[in-house]
Amino acid sequence: MIAEIKICNILSFRDEAIFSFDADKSKDMESYHIVEVAPDVRLLKLGVIYGANASGKSNFIKAYGFIKDFITRVATSKADKTNVTPFLLDDSSRNEPSSFVITFYTDMNGVCIKFIYSISLTNDYVVNESLSYYQSQQPAIVFERGIKNGVSTIKFGNKIKLSNIVKEEVTLKCLPNMSLFAAYMQLNMNIPEIESALLYFKPQEVNTSEIVSLYGLNSFGSGGTEDFQYALNYLKAADFNVSEIVRDNKNNIIFKHTSKGKDGVERVYELPIESESRGTIRTLDIAKFVQDAINKDAFFAIDEIESSLHPKLVEYIIERFLQESKSAQLLVTTHYDGLLAQDDLLRKDNIWFTEKGDDGASTLYPLTDFKAISRISSLQKAYKFGKFGATPNI
Repeated sequence: MIAEIKICNILSFRDEAIFSFDADKSKDMESYHIVEVAPDVRLLKLGVIYGANASGKSNFIKAYGFIKDFITRVATSKADKTNVTPFLLDDSSRNEPSSFVITFYTDMNGVCIKFIYSISLTNDYVVNESLSYYQSQQPAIVFERGIKNGVSTIKFGNKIKLSNIVKEEVTLKCLPNMSLFAAYMQLNMNIPEIESALLYFKPQEVNTSEIVSLYGLNSFGSGGTEDFQYALNYLKAADFNVSEIVRDNKNNIIFKHTSKGKDGVERVYELPIESESRGTIRTLDIAKFVQDAINKDAFFAIDEIESSLHPKLVEYIIERFLQESKSAQLLVTTHYDGLLAQDDLLRKDNIWFTEKGDDGASTLYPLTDFKAISRISSLQKAYKFGKFGATPNI
């Protein structure tokens, strides 16, 4: 599980921004929201980010999506760009490296271990990169990577026993414009500490598009009966009038709708996917992402979760995720302030805000930074009246 995401100088985040899944001391809805991954380490399953348009909500998710993809992306040559985008609205930041630090807990040899992954990079090369882990109070280094004369330099920790030949092989594969993880994936070796970190990052998903991607539909299996049933429960909860989803003999997805005629008799009509609404497809899209995240205990991010969805369906998706997740995590951005009125759905430490200043730089801050929030009778009204910022200046 992710404990903390720290980014700096990427997209609209010029200065350091920290998002934390650490739970506060509140026992509110603890059984649904909190996982104790280690003694006295309580992490949240859910994070919700509010903010005006162009305030940085989407950029935070895009930043995480970038580093998640970069970790496993193999460069074809030294000339390839990393494609990182620094803050471009001042003369200094655009020429400085972007940095990311991710603190997470994952299984290693049957024990939940804390890892910290850090990387700093420009559009041309990785400046530095490191991975460490905690089997005790003191961190143990897995690797530290830098660059010298345009060539990657790699130092492994004392506990990582590798021959000089293997170390040279890793260094040769690790081009300056790619992650050490990507180089490692090309080699026939097994370093348990790197394997644990890599297996954690690989299944994570980031959905940053408001456009219907049909991910959920196209990723279903050839038969898809179990997967379809999971998604179908979402549609039924939203009363989409879909009774069954099947494939025809040409493997096309068919939606069966039950409709009562003027004579009072219910009949089933089959419609192709092209006849379904954007909301139907968007719901299936999210259902598949959520199902995968829960099955893999992964981290999953959705940008503007309310896009094409009824507010009640948004609440249903979040509630169901919290009920079914063992240690999967969900981070969503939204404009739907009705969630703030759901005292039986969200905790105060779930809620974060983004705001953009006159200099064009985004800031990220939690609701819990505000004093006396326990005395606010309606978080929804307080947000609407601008008590927490993160609203359009209209």
